[in-house]
Amino acid sequence: MLRYGLTGGIASGKSTVAAMLRECGFPVLEADRMAHELIEPGGAAYQEVVGRFGAGIVGPGGSIDRQRLAALVFQDRAKLDELNSIVHPRVEEAVERSFAALEASGTRGAAFVEAALIFEAGLQNKLDGVVVAWCLPEQQLERLRDRGMSEAEARQRIAMQMPVEEKLAKGSEKIDCSGSLAETRRQVAALAEKLRGPAAGL
Repeated sequence: MLRYGLTGGIASGKSTVAAMLRECGFPVLEADRMAHELIEPGGAAYQEVVGRFGAGIVGPGGSIDRQRLAALVFQDRAKLDELNSIVHPRVEEAVERSFAALEASGTRGAAFVEAALIFEAGLQNKLDGVVVAWCLPEQQLERLRDRGMSEAEARQRIAMQMPVEEKLAKGSEKIDCSGSLAETRRQVAALAEKLRGPAAGL
């Protein structure tokens, strides 16, 4: 079983690509969901995150308020790096367990992990390839504004991430999400065919 990553900047289309890959029959793990579970009460990273960032990030029910946490870390690179240093190693372990479980269950072909920070976390070194979903910067801004972010907040989020050019240079496959959904779907279908073909050794 090939292990692939799927990444891209915020609002670049990677979740859309993930859904299309699932439609093609490929399992897609969600690193963000794993990270959220880790910081839930009882999760492996909950106490450490609350201890580092304070009770102010905890909501009325005891859960970490992710919006409050985001407001703290996305304004301070050092705090973001510290949060990532707590969460990323545990996410990596969870991803490894999930890939191993898929393989043990008889999954063949390829499986993916969708994660925003594959290159930043060095996860690409444990994968057979990384697909980078991308779109134009003005499209990212527009999509983030549609999600309710102010332009200043959207620009700040984008600026805190690795530049798309750098992601594209590191990626083994690219999916251009700047056009229509049909165009994106065509590229995903071509990738699926490639991963199922003789060149992949399948």
